This record gives sequence, structure tokens and C-alpha cells, in this order.
Amino acid sequence: MTEKHEIKPGQSLELLKELHILTRDGKMNQDSRRKLKQVNHLYQFIEPLLNDVLQDHSDITLVDHGAGKSYLGFILYDLFFKYQDNNSRIFGIETRDDLVEKSRILAKHLQFPRMSFLNQSVAESIHSDALPETVDIVTALHACNTATDDAILFALKKTARFIVLVPCCQAEVAAVLRKNKGAALASGSLTEVWRHPLHTREFGSLVTNVLRCLQLEAHGYQVNVTELVGWEHSMKNELIIASYKDLPRRRPTERLNELLKTLGLEELTHRFFTP
Repeated sequence: MTEKHEIKPGQSLELLKELHILTRDGKMNQDSRRKLKQVNHLYQFIEPLLNDVLQDHSDITLVDHGAGKSYLGFILYDLFFKYQDNNSRIFGIETRDDLVEKSRILAKHLQFPRMSFLNQSVAESIHSDALPETVDIVTALHACNTATDDAILFALKKTARFIVLVPCCQAEVAAVLRKNKGAALASGSLTEVWRHPLHTREFGSLVTNVLRCLQLEAHGYQVNVTELVGWEHSMKNELIIASYKDLPRRRPTERLNELLKTLGLEELTHRFFTP
């Protein structure tokens, strides 16, 4: 028997079974319940953004980076896009060709014709002819390492109206902090924040997301940071939602550059580029 309280009205049980969130007899284990709760909770944040785009124009273009098995893309299509009588599309970007092929087969099986899947890295997709010149919404759910930063660059290049990020592991900042730690220790007590290796990793992760937020603000976005779900469900819990508002850029640009200099991260200026 299907556990109805976990499933939204109109949600395809067949899709949930194909995604292995439900077993063939409609059961759900703890891991599946966690995945469904995460994706459905994220949908609650994204649905208002989709409706905002529809207020402006009829067709929505959403690009999901680091799509993996495309849980997010399929859930979005099932709950929202399949009800749109227009040319709204979802593009899933994923480097693992077996996952891309499985997603293509599943989309065809479920008759989700306006879903496309590209076997590309996020960086490659920025210049891909298979994607439109502008997009409305960019998502990146646990896109590993620098893929989240590439997704931000993609969104900026495509003048995305909304950007939704759940950042994943990112070791680049921590590596630079670690490399420059010796010199930094002599410069002041602030370095104590990341003197120990565990703190270097955790502080590096925090700083990475702070820099990402400043970068988005430096491009005119309004940025909100919240938690996706409770800590009992995921340690990678941060949700960043950016909405383009054409806000003043000078102060966040100055703050971003000042922070890079203060922490000895000037060599990463190219990663967090500003206008």
C-alpha cells in the first residue's frame, strides 16, 4: 500500500517507482523517504519561481546541472511542467553517459516530451549549441566540487532570472587556505579560525558559499540563504536562491575582493569573477 502522506496530490506513482523512491508494491524505506522529502521540499521553493516566470512570459526554460538520475528534473516536470500547455522545457546536464541514457529512456516511457538530457560537463554546457542563449531558471543540486561555480557562471552567461543551488563538496578554497597557512599564521590571529585541518575544511566550505553569494550580489542578484531540510536528513543542507533584481553592484564587489585579499585567496579571483 502506498504511503500517501509522503506524496503530493497528482504525483505520478509510476515515476516514483521508476526512480526507486517507491518499491513496486508502493512501499518506501527510510532512505527513499529522505530523498522524496528533500526533492519535494525543494519543489516548494522552486514552484513560486516558476509561477513568477509565467507571469512574465509563457514558456519556461530550466536547466538542471549535475543532474545525476534527474530526480529533481523529473519531479519538477511531473508536478508542474506536464500541466503547461506551452513550450516550457527542462534540460538535464550530466557527465555520466549511462545516467543520461537512462533518463532519456525514462522520459520517453513516461511521455515527458519536453525533457532533454545532455552528456556534458557544466563547463562545456556554457558554450553548447544544444542549449538556448538565455534561460529562466538554473538549478544545481549537490553538483560536486567546482561544478556549482560553473553552474553560477552558466547562469550569469545565460542571464538567468533565478538560480537555485544546494552546494556540495568544494575543496578548492580549503586547498588554497591550506597552502598559504604558513604565511597567514604570521599575519594575525584570524588564521586561528582555520589552523587545524578539520577547521580548514569546514571554514573553506563556509567561505566558498559566502564568496558565491557575494559574487551573485555583485551581478545584481538578491540572494537568500536558508536550510533545505532538517539536519537529521542531510549534512549538505544549505540552499541558496538568487533572484535577478538589477541591484547595486559596487559594495558586494568591494566586499568580495576585500574578503579574498584578507584570507589570502587572491589567486581564486578568476573563480569568483565580478563585472
